Amino acid sequence: MDEKILTIDELQDRLRIGRNQAYKLVAEKKIKAFRTGKRWKITEAALNEYIRKSEESGK
Repeated sequence: MDEKILTIDELQDRLRIGRNQAYKLVAEKKIKAFRTGKRWKITEAALNEYIRKSEESGK
């Protein structure tokens, strides 16, 4: 199964947040991510999990 992999830029677009906020979410491990070289990558599942948890907590 090929899961969609997002970049920080795509994460910004999806959540409508700035670059600093996107990096902060990754650094604080609020969104699970991994690095390939110098670039962060986020799976679609990790983004969906973050959104679900955010909705449940009422944020």
